[in-house]
Amino acid sequence: MKRILTISAATLAATPALAHHPLGGLPMETFAHGLMSGVGHPVLGFDHLFFVVAMGIAATFTGRALTAPLAYVAAMLLGCALMASGIALPAAETVIVLSLLVMGGLVLSGRALSPGAALALFAGFGLFHGSAFGGSIAGQEGGAAMSVFVGYLLGLAAIQYAIAVVAGFAIRRLFGAATAASVNARLAGAMVAGVGVFLALEIVEGPIVALLAA
Repeated sequence: MKRILTISAATLAATPALAHHPLGGLPMETFAHGLMSGVGHPVLGFDHLFFVVAMGIAATFTGRALTAPLAYVAAMLLGCALMASGIALPAAETVIVLSLLVMGGLVLSGRALSPGAALALFAGFGLFHGSAFGGSIAGQEGGAAMSVFVGYLLGLAAIQYAIAVVAGFAIRRLFGAATAASVNARLAGAMVAGVGVFLALEIVEGPIVALLAA
């Protein structure tokens, strides 16, 4: 568990700006740029990273550790493509924070999800995470070439699927969580829910300060 907390502290040190600029803010112009950005965005963006970790842990206790995360990946790619084509999902950032609270809370509860419920949750939240990812393409001046877009999607899909599968494997094999009710699994859920609470407080901080100052 010490390793989980160490990784968490290091990840939280990443700034939101860095999370949205895996290439240091440079425009994506080639397939390699798109691929690198696709791989880097969910790793540097700790809101996405922590959700995928929790999802991988939840997936492994459904008995479908390798297939359940594919529901998230498919929906995430769809959300990304919609955003890149100009169709933005409402309140995406707020729903992403909610996804951390929900998925973290579910893992913290110690109850294993049924395969059907897991697929629905993973896909539902995946659309909104994908919409946020698509902003990196949609916001690029002049649009992105198809090769960049393909590389970006491949990078996003590969790294997030890998993180989910590794998280599920690690919680079972490295941290000895045999069931969803295991202490280490629930602690991981608490960690993700805690990140969600932190981000939620950031969202409401501005309106609260404005209200108090009025």
